[in-house]
This record gives sequence, structure tokens and C-alpha cells, in this order.
Amino acid sequence: MDQILVNDRGLQYGDGVFETIKLIQGKPLLWPAHLARLEQGCNRLGIPFDGLFDRIATDVGKILAGSLWSVAILKLVVTRGAGERGYKPNKEASPTLIVSLSDYLPNESWSQDGVEVRFCRTALGINPLLSGIKHLNRLEQVLARSEWDDSTIAEGIMLDIEGNLIEGTMSNLFWVHDHSLFTPELDRCGIVGTVRQQLIKLAGQSGIPVVEGRFSSEVLKQAEEVFVCNSAIDICPVIKLAETEWPIGPITRQMQAQLKEVYAC
Repeated sequence: MDQILVNDRGLQYGDGVFETIKLIQGKPLLWPAHLARLEQGCNRLGIPFDGLFDRIATDVGKILAGSLWSVAILKLVVTRGAGERGYKPNKEASPTLIVSLSDYLPNESWSQDGVEVRFCRTALGINPLLSGIKHLNRLEQVLARSEWDDSTIAEGIMLDIEGNLIEGTMSNLFWVHDHSLFTPELDRCGIVGTVRQQLIKLAGQSGIPVVEGRFSSEVLKQAEEVFVCNSAIDICPVIKLAETEWPIGPITRQMQAQLKEVYAC
């Protein structure tokens, strides 16, 4: 749609969810997983999802028909729709669907050569009701990403208010220790990324143990490999965080290769 009503609850209260999906030659990567998480988010917020699959298919088909980009980013936003003033949701409201497409020029050096990251001062609040889903309230990430302007820093690592590792401002976090793959538990805050879930599945298929839990930032000092991932950047090895440096290790490269195979299917 070309216009948003001023009383749309997505605009007024962040009452909605979104998905960011990479397209290669017009093919949306991990499409079923993105749609499933979109539906899960709507269900969590009580936004009616009936009929949205057809609307999404129609609108995405229209926007892709005019695209000439070989690699692009598709964004889907679903809000509760327009409503009266006040927080109480209108159960009769019709959800708003926003579909947009933007060019994307991936930084190949990130995935090949690795990136430097930093810790963020902004901490994530704990709220199990909103954990995992990509709701529209992203002010914590906005504040965290505003903490640095250094172009050599690709990402910021965020902790929760209790000091546990959670994720990057735009990515999920993994590290390798003693031949096992570790990633933070996201049952109280953070986004359960589609690439994150795919990597956990691939690691299991390869016989690599995966450990999810609550960890302090100190555990990264003992890691042999570290990487971040999301749907746009795929997998980016982390080579430096503060005074700690890591090589780009074999499990990181294995995960990159396996993810590439999934995309090719």
C-alpha cells in the first residue's frame, strides 16, 4: 500500500510484526520459515492472520514482477490496523500489510575476512511474552546501534539487564568451544532468527553438539570461533571483540558452506 492511516496501531504503538527476507534472483530464501515466524508473531500479539497468506502472495508477486535486482531485500510488515485512541485493541480491526523491496549490496569481505564487533552499553529488557518474535518495537536496538559511528565496527553485541549474552543489534550470536556450538537462550528476550534456527538444524545433522543457555560475556574469551548471522548477512565470522581476537575456524566455514547449499536448493 502507498499510504498508512495516521491511526494505524503499528505507527501509534508499534503494534505489529515484520520479516526481512533476502531475495536472490527473485527467490525468497528460507521463505517458509519467515512466514511461519510472521504467523507466530501475529498469533502471539493476537493479530488475526486468516487471509494474510493470500494477501502476502498477491502483493509479493506484484512487487517482484517489476524487480530487476539480482539480490534484494524484501520486507513484510503486518500491523493490527487502524484503531481508536487508546491501547485497547479493536478486535474488529483489519490488519495492515506493508510489502517493500530494496536493493542490497552484500559486503563480501564480511563473510570471507570476518568482522570486528563491540559490546553495547544498551541492555535488553526481559519480557518472555515478546521474546523470539520480530515485533515492531525495536528502540533498544536503535539505541544500541546509535552508540558507535566507527565504520570498522560491523556489529554490536547486546546483553540483557542481568548481564547475559543475547544477540547482536541485528544478528544472532554463535561461538565454538571444545567442538560444540553455543548460542544464547532466547526465551526471555531477543529474536529467534530464521538463519539461527537453520544453523542449529544443520549442526545437528552434522553431529555438532549445540548448547543453548545463559552465558556471561566472559565465555567468549574461551571460544575458539565466533560468528554472527542473519537473513541479510548470512554468516559473518567475528575476528575481534575488544581485546580478544579469533581465527576464522573450520566449523564457521562448514556452517557457511552448508547454508549455501540450503540456499541453492
